[in-house]
Amino acid sequence: MQGMNENEKYFSSESPQQDRYHVPVLLHEAIEGLRIKSDGVYVDCTFGGGGHSNAILSKLGEKGKLIAFDQDEDAKRNLPNDARVIFVPHNFRHLQRFLRFHNIATVDGILADLGVSSHQFDEAARGFSTRFDAELDMRMDQRQSLTAYEIVQHYSEEKLHKLFEQYGEVTNSKTLARTIVQVRNTVSLKTTTAFKDALRGIVKGNPKKYFAQVFQALRIEVNDELGALEELLQQATGVLSPEGRIAIITFHSIEDRVVKNFFRRGSFDEPDQNPFINTEPVNDLRIITKKPVLPSPEEIKQNPRATSAKLRVAEKK
Repeated sequence: MQGMNENEKYFSSESPQQDRYHVPVLLHEAIEGLRIKSDGVYVDCTFGGGGHSNAILSKLGEKGKLIAFDQDEDAKRNLPNDARVIFVPHNFRHLQRFLRFHNIATVDGILADLGVSSHQFDEAARGFSTRFDAELDMRMDQRQSLTAYEIVQHYSEEKLHKLFEQYGEVTNSKTLARTIVQVRNTVSLKTTTAFKDALRGIVKGNPKKYFAQVFQALRIEVNDELGALEELLQQATGVLSPEGRIAIITFHSIEDRVVKNFFRRGSFDEPDQNPFINTEPVNDLRIITKKPVLPSPEEIKQNPRATSAKLRVAEKK
């Protein structure tokens, strides 16, 4: 193994298809943050190509256990032949439910890499990428009915405005929403190319960046990514054992803000502004990473998709 970087080391003994599927981001830092015990029970909320899972398994002994969640049907192809792994083909928002189903009361660590996998971006038919012509889909779970096309075709102007503003931070989100509503009954928006062509006249700044923000907003809405993240965080403190850790890798400021605030307060409730009430909310988490851990310049050079990644780690008190 000498001379290998961390990513290469964990992929070397596994299927080469995993390397093509998705290169795990902040791999070494995330595994180090979890402080894995050989006989522990760990959850990988976003199995994907199995990179983070394989790294966890490499540190587990025979009595260790890994519960791997992934709602994307394609991820099953990357499962290792390992009796220590329990695969759950559902969204991680159902964490507690499936842990109970498998008679697991508490776990020693939870990892979630919230980025879209390289495989999902590179599979043209999934409609995640601005690079390919495909149906405007963006479903991570193909079993669900809501697609990006359904959103742009049926959401009200006000609802479109809010989602582009909040989830994509699109500069002219109001104009974008109004234009979609104006053209959608006369121009087809069914494919990624048709959608972009219908909106080229209102693009602000760099078209590549602009549509990346628009597609991000649609993807977040289609998959209810922020709702799922909030549900995961709320359940995490209930299933973590004392001194168990949770490590979350985010890829945009909206997600990072949600994680940072929850780690800091232990809830999503806003602090009471009443000066006569002096009750501090109970927080079962202790922050391990005072500032987010960022990828090294070397990792970004090898994997440009790691550029915006941030890792935060907290521990159950």
